[in-house]
Amino acid sequence: MKRSLRFMIPLLVAASLAGCAGNDNGQPAPGGQTSAPQTAPQENAAEQPAKQTTYPLTVKDATGKEVTFAKAPERIVSTSPAETEILFALGLESRIVAVSDYDDYPDAAKAKPKIGGVVKPNEEAILAQTPDMVVGGISMEKPVADKLKSLGMPVYITHPTKMDDILNNVLAMGVITNTQEQAEKVVAQMKKDIAYVQEAVKNVKPEQKKKVYLEFSPGWTVGKGEFMDELITLAGATNIASDTEGWNPISEEKILQNDPDVILYASGITDEKTGVKLEDMIANRNGWDKMKAIREKQIFGMDQNILSRPGPRITQGLIEVAKAIYPDLVK
Repeated sequence: MKRSLRFMIPLLVAASLAGCAGNDNGQPAPGGQTSAPQTAPQENAAEQPAKQTTYPLTVKDATGKEVTFAKAPERIVSTSPAETEILFALGLESRIVAVSDYDDYPDAAKAKPKIGGVVKPNEEAILAQTPDMVVGGISMEKPVADKLKSLGMPVYITHPTKMDDILNNVLAMGVITNTQEQAEKVVAQMKKDIAYVQEAVKNVKPEQKKKVYLEFSPGWTVGKGEFMDELITLAGATNIASDTEGWNPISEEKILQNDPDVILYASGITDEKTGVKLEDMIANRNGWDKMKAIREKQIFGMDQNILSRPGPRITQGLIEVAKAIYPDLVK
């Protein structure tokens, strides 16, 4: 698959927040996810119960670039809905001074000043906020991040591709912002959600695993190396696209041949060219009415934001995926 096609998919994640696919085109920042940075040692836990970060703090972001924070950030600009959700979950609402146009959760995020899209946010709008931390997600273009860094702003880029990356993002943000204990509480709950699902499906034998097809955006599915694929695996099922890497344009014939037991799709998605809802597109494709999932009405819409945002609610997405696949096991 061409590089440009693959990089368009993270943008559809952002565009779906507006209720349709295909807006705000560009490329995500490259690079793997790093683990949470080191924290300051505690000399006396009885006298200092709360974990504290020592500043100045230097960490590496997902691009491999070092970012130094002289003190705990007090004016934070987030250009990514998932990272905004993390910041709110850490109790940092008062320190968030601006967010992207797509940020809509929690409700308080809607009232924050906006700085444009997730791919090419408005540099002037960001500078106007005089931030001491700018957070970018998987869709921010590298030249944009480099430009912001060249202007002297501490820009921290994330690029999670698996569940561990998402958990580490929360912990890393907790260290950077000196909210470590809250970050650990959030991660503990996320791990509890994961453990709940794994326990519920642990007795599903390999030959009993259901085959699942996931369509997040019209004509696109996901293979190995992405956290949405991992959601299906953690739910005790088999992703029929697991023989591919990353985001892929679908082969209608191949999917029909694989005959999935369950079809999952992102609810609320409408094709911007035809105006047809994604669920109607799936049901009416040539020959797909012969699929087991469609014959037996095993087609389920998933909340597109919970499913696609690599933030604190991703484990809620995992539970919903598992419920759809194994309703008798996951309540």
